[in-house]
Amino acid sequence: MNKLKEVIIVEGKDDTKRIKLAVNADTLETRGSAISDETLEQIAKLQETRGVIVFTDPDFSGEKIRNIITREVPGVKHAFLNKKDAVPHTKGSLGVEHASPEAIREALAHLYTEVTDGEPLILREDLMMMGLMSGPEAKKRRALLGEILKIGYTNGKQLYNRLNLFQITPEQLEKAMVQIKRMEGKNSEKR
Repeated sequence: MNKLKEVIIVEGKDDTKRIKLAVNADTLETRGSAISDETLEQIAKLQETRGVIVFTDPDFSGEKIRNIITREVPGVKHAFLNKKDAVPHTKGSLGVEHASPEAIREALAHLYTEVTDGEPLILREDLMMMGLMSGPEAKKRRALLGEILKIGYTNGKQLYNRLNLFQITPEQLEKAMVQIKRMEGKNSEKR
């Protein structure tokens, strides 16, 4: 198995152990959501020399870490794990350390790099019309959309930003919405 060029940024030792079961890669651990200046400097240096993939837990703390790194180290790549793939078998919180090697490889196969300049490809009005920002099914639709596009779960405001930062095209969004509507149709038939 070839070694990944990029270094994968994770939260802790258990995440590193799980990543190494899935792929041959180096990791750097943030040791929680209070990222030190020293750790951010290391991430910036790694971004310059090898490239970085941010792969944090699909929860509030993981999103906080992701946002700090993105703000401080532009151009990093992002891998998102679906919440359902991060659920512990017994008790505990969501985390990369609970994911199967297959789920980790799947997330790493769909990397995104944020683009901070240019016009938005997706408008807020589009998201409203698609029932992704408000309405009784909005939260469920956003969760499904995050899984289909491999961008993680978001609230409405985060969705708009993430779709545009990762340059998701209107065509990609429309295709995903067709899948969601099919899934919703199947669920209504079961009732």
